[in-house]
Amino acid sequence: MWISVVIPVLNEEEPIAQVVREVVATKIPREVIVVDNGSTDQTAERARNAGARVISAVRGYGRACAAGVASVSGECDLIVFLDGDGSDVPEFIPALVEPIINGTHDFVIGSRTRGNRETGSMNAQQVFAGYLAGFLIRALYGVRYTDMSPFRAIRRDALQKLAMREETYGWNLEMQMKAARSALRTLEIPVDHRCRTGGVSKVSGTLRGTFVASFRILATFLKIALGG
Repeated sequence: MWISVVIPVLNEEEPIAQVVREVVATKIPREVIVVDNGSTDQTAERARNAGARVISAVRGYGRACAAGVASVSGECDLIVFLDGDGSDVPEFIPALVEPIINGTHDFVIGSRTRGNRETGSMNAQQVFAGYLAGFLIRALYGVRYTDMSPFRAIRRDALQKLAMREETYGWNLEMQMKAARSALRTLEIPVDHRCRTGGVSKVSGTLRGTFVASFRILATFLKIALGG
């Protein structure tokens, strides 16, 4: 099975090379695609030097993920997403992809809240938001989630059927809601989570980032819940 890894990044020059090397070290992906979302530092160069294929995308988390999906090889069967800030642990990629390779599931998401988290790697608001979103999705569709983690794997053909549209921070939630609504065979597994190893979080690192992300996530939830 051809597996592609997509890593959206924005000014992650400090951690990105190590992230790419850790992904490659798993010997799982046939290609690693780093999507530069408008970085003003050396993120793209360092990712390329570490062995990734680097593409560019218009600013926006969802746009970056979509650009990565559009750039995978035509032979790709399965796509893994993770952040480029060093917080996700690539060693868990085999655990994410195995259920899909074995044909038992279509979509596997890593739950940071159920795994081992370094102190300070997630704030209380992030943990609460994950559980709240999971509770609401379960009420709507009967599928249980405990996190909106970016670390996930999905069959490429299943992802295409979801017709993803969210261009910013609601991308992860949109995928989870549409996967539940579409009755994809979904599995959540615990994964470890680390403190970021460089840069500043675009979501929880600033008051503005937290507000904008919260607004987009809420808007995405309402849109999908109302049939969008």
